[in-house]
Amino acid sequence: MLRSPKFLHSPNYPHPSSTSQTQKQNIPISPKFPLIKQCSTISRRNLTMGTNSLLLLLFGSQLQDPFFMSSKAEVEEEELRSTKDDGPLCTGKSPTKRAFLDISIDGEPAGRIIIGLYGNDSPAGVARFSNLVSGAAGISYRRKDFVKITSNYVQHSGVRSYGVDFELAKRNGNELVSETLKDEWERLNEQCSGTKNLAGTVGIIVRDPLKPPPKLKLVARKGKLEVDQEQVGTDPNGTEFTISIKDSPELDDSALVIGTVLEGMEVVERIAQVKTVKDNTTSPYFRVAKLIGDKRAVVAERGFNRPYSKVIVTNCGLLEQ
Repeated sequence: MLRSPKFLHSPNYPHPSSTSQTQKQNIPISPKFPLIKQCSTISRRNLTMGTNSLLLLLFGSQLQDPFFMSSKAEVEEEELRSTKDDGPLCTGKSPTKRAFLDISIDGEPAGRIIIGLYGNDSPAGVARFSNLVSGAAGISYRRKDFVKITSNYVQHSGVRSYGVDFELAKRNGNELVSETLKDEWERLNEQCSGTKNLAGTVGIIVRDPLKPPPKLKLVARKGKLEVDQEQVGTDPNGTEFTISIKDSPELDDSALVIGTVLEGMEVVERIAQVKTVKDNTTSPYFRVAKLIGDKRAVVAERGFNRPYSKVIVTNCGLLEQ
């Protein structure tokens, strides 16, 4: 049989408590070792926090391994390559006709801009611009002004879809709508990749990228309630045009490129130097007002980047080839 273990205690040994007290008294306490007492009193909370911090450092070092970094760089490079190689850039366009715009700033002649139009690439847009420049549409850009000037592009107001302009266009059988131009803009966007509105290009505004989606409302029809869509805001009429001073990718979502400036780029740059109303879209007060639908924010936004001087097309037309 197994015997139960016996614990022998020697009567000659001193009691543990007395020994510890004796050792405590014999340990010299010197100011040269101030850290011994501090390090010996580590709480459980501090130990847990230190352990967690160490684990975070270890996991962080695992995420920064060369394989992970290289794979991420390869993915980004592949996405950039796919964006660049997604179709032709459509930069080799050749003008088929030429148009001119004579500009004045506050009544003083500023010079002439000659524009080459891409009739083979954007036939609908070039036809609309040519009819307005030459006056064949019953109305023209003559005596109309530039309403927006930014560091990247200048924008002309076009003609109005109401009043005298509308009546003159209707009398000559022209409807100021942008549906055909919008279809052409979608087709060119599918064919060409990269920035379309490059420095020196001329484009027609065919859609408003800031237009909010239609609102849903209940309408009573034939004794039944039906859900209908209410359009918010108005679409552009396809007569406003822009001239890019620099590459302007922000215009790609709204403008159909129809030509390029052949001569008179210095006139466009002179227009860009006109003082304008300060753009205050970065203000937190404006952002909140627009977010809650304050109409004052909408009115104020229309005035941003408007020139203080009158920049007008005094004369315009087509040039013989």
